[in-house]
Amino acid sequence: MIKVNAVGQMCPIPIIMAKNALKEIEVGEVEVAVDNKTSLENLEKMSKELGYLYTVESVENIFKIVISKNNNLKQGEFVRNNIVVVLNSLYMGNGDKELGKILMKGFIYTLSEMEIIPKTILLYNEGVKLIAENSEVLEDLINLEKRGVEILACGTCLDFYKIPKTLLVGSVTNMYTILERELKSDKVIKP
Repeated sequence: MIKVNAVGQMCPIPIIMAKNALKEIEVGEVEVAVDNKTSLENLEKMSKELGYLYTVESVENIFKIVISKNNNLKQGEFVRNNIVVVLNSLYMGNGDKELGKILMKGFIYTLSEMEIIPKTILLYNEGVKLIAENSEVLEDLINLEKRGVEILACGTCLDFYKIPKTLLVGSVTNMYTILERELKSDKVIKP
């Protein structure tokens, strides 16, 4: 049994830690310890979605979920759909900008850890700042590109925000290509 200590970690970190541990085994169990109900509920939901059986034990405000991986599932064998992710802001959602920035950072990190990844990430308007040299999410975007995700940044937007077109990740594109990728996609996700 692999034991994962995710106590003190906020979602999505416990999910990512559990999935990474599950990848290490063909058949067996992974025990994940968390200290909040939200993480426990998310781990239960993940287990159900993956078809794994699980048990939960609670001891002194620590929840331990034991996830049983059987050999009927072929973990990691996912078909990548034509999914396009649109990043047009430094913030996820509306409201407090500090919270929105934290959420966007979490979204991109989580996306980089997912087994199902998008085919394309489109960056336009303020979203092009996410690939600037000092971006907090640059490493995650580089990892996504290494896994085969096409990353396209609007050239007009790069010029507007005075970001050099010698990019550390992705390539420069135009509005025609942006619209074409969106229209040909199976699904467009905009956080």
